[in-house]
Amino acid sequence: MGVTIRRGIIQAFNPGTYQASVLLFEATSQMLQGVPVANSLDGSSGLIGALCAVLFFDEHNPQDAVVIATYANGLSGLPTPPPGRLTLVSGVQQINNVAISNGAIATFTLVGGSSGIPLGALAILARISFSASSQPAHLDIAPHGGNLAQTVTCGDLLSTTARWQGQAILPLDSNGQIDIRAIGATCTVTLTTCGYIS
Repeated sequence: MGVTIRRGIIQAFNPGTYQASVLLFEATSQMLQGVPVANSLDGSSGLIGALCAVLFFDEHNPQDAVVIATYANGLSGLPTPPPGRLTLVSGVQQINNVAISNGAIATFTLVGGSSGIPLGALAILARISFSASSQPAHLDIAPHGGNLAQTVTCGDLLSTTARWQGQAILPLDSNGQIDIRAIGATCTVTLTTCGYIS
């Protein structure tokens, strides 16, 4: 039994489980599935086609391993922009005057497409505005399935003729989703993303 490090190519990465599928250079006919990825790598580093270093704790047991680093494979496998920071993108209106009933929870996916927000982003920078059918009213926002009472609160709106506006850093779940709950009244919500944290 010996500790070894082998090179491979990332074939798939699941940011929800932090596991990857890796094709080793020495064994190109066999792909390792469900290899844990070190917590020091962020969610945008597990790009398909990226080269990686796999640490084997027991070289005779391919399941006793961890991906400890990823790096560029020529021009592929490079996160753009580089991970580990706040990245500003052109503003994209992702929610446009969506009515959410008092007490109801609406789920929105904010990654992919033309949003400029990659899957694997941890949080988004957003401009939020809303109006309400009565007052006082506010919004609770959390990663999808998260605790809405202990994350981000926007409001309190004290007039039915006013519109609340503000900015927030909103945490995302592993699928790039958030939940928004209206409290106190039906709220009509608009949200524009303009950056993300990876």
